[in-house]
Amino acid sequence: MKKKIVLKQIYIILWSLAFITLSNTLLTSCSEEELDYNHPDVEVFVKQLKHGDFKVQSADGESPMPKFEVEDIGRLLEYADDLSVIPSFPLAPVSYSAGGKLRLGECLLWTIETIRLGHIASMGCKMVHVGAENYEGIYFLSDEEVQDAVARYRHWWENRKYPRTMWTIDPCWNEPLCGSPYMWW
Repeated sequence: MKKKIVLKQIYIILWSLAFITLSNTLLTSCSEEELDYNHPDVEVFVKQLKHGDFKVQSADGESPMPKFEVEDIGRLLEYADDLSVIPSFPLAPVSYSAGGKLRLGECLLWTIETIRLGHIASMGCKMVHVGAENYEGIYFLSDEEVQDAVARYRHWWENRKYPRTMWTIDPCWNEPLCGSPYMWW
């Protein structure tokens, strides 16, 4: 009888240790996800930006931007409403010195614009008002204006599902900010 109780206690202890080990493994593997720059995962990228874990500068001094594809635009737009302030973003050194806070959603729109154009969209991931004389904070958009820009990008993306034909009337078919008071500097 005493032997059964001891075996039962050992069994419980072993299962408890196995559960704790498995839990720790799952928790640490989720928080230390690596981003593959050649085949980036949008969720990992966003998570790293929000937590400040994204490596903005590599050992060789370059600012690596993950190689997102057109197919990633929909997923990037899912996070564009999030205007959380992030500590850093690749290829946006001017945004830091110009006095503006880096907002996740605005930087994701910059990423989408970069994908759309096929080259770096602007000096930094801050939009400015049309007619801005320079890249100063006084020309940066408010949170509400960024939300309006997000809506415009979503409208553009939804309309891109339909092919452009010779009967397409919309002159802004491939220009998300067309007709808006915003632009990338």
